[in-house]
Amino acid sequence: MIRDLILKNRSFRRFYQEVTIELKTLRELVDLARLSASAANLQPLKYILSCDPQKNALIFPYLSWAGYLKEWGGPQEGERPAAYIIVLGDTQISQSFGPDQGIAAQSILLGGSEKGLGGCIIGSIDRQGLKKALEISPHYEILLVLALGKPKETVVIETVGPTGDIKYWRDREEKHHVPKRKLDDIIVG
Repeated sequence: MIRDLILKNRSFRRFYQEVTIELKTLRELVDLARLSASAANLQPLKYILSCDPQKNALIFPYLSWAGYLKEWGGPQEGERPAAYIIVLGDTQISQSFGPDQGIAAQSILLGGSEKGLGGCIIGSIDRQGLKKALEISPHYEILLVLALGKPKETVVIETVGPTGDIKYWRDREEKHHVPKRKLDDIIVG
């Protein structure tokens, strides 16, 4: 069961923008992160939730999408996320956030997958620009942005080929292909 959920949970970058996500749903997803493990149980993460189209429009320009797809500038209007969760580190609690943001992001995206949503963890962010646009307090460090929505694309997992190239790509039908290394290639002992 968890394997199926993990296989369903891909990095989606195009969405049915008109399919809204309620604030209640975002709160439920963040609650999954809240209940997840935290290094030394410090719980230093905080979250900004956005399912408002105007606030979403403020967030979007500060994100970079799909670095391997050099000629694609990101989702067009109508294919953009319906919601965002911005993961912050509270420097008044800790100066180091260890694995917490990864654990939280995965918990949120698995919960979203279970609800029929898709998402993308975005780490390529104009952090200063986004901080200014949203007037985020200086003691918060932007760690990640999670883009969420109803997926408008198909993502296909395939085995890394003989060249070892791990770059994702899109075919003529716009299916997004993601090469994964074989299990025996990643177990070293």
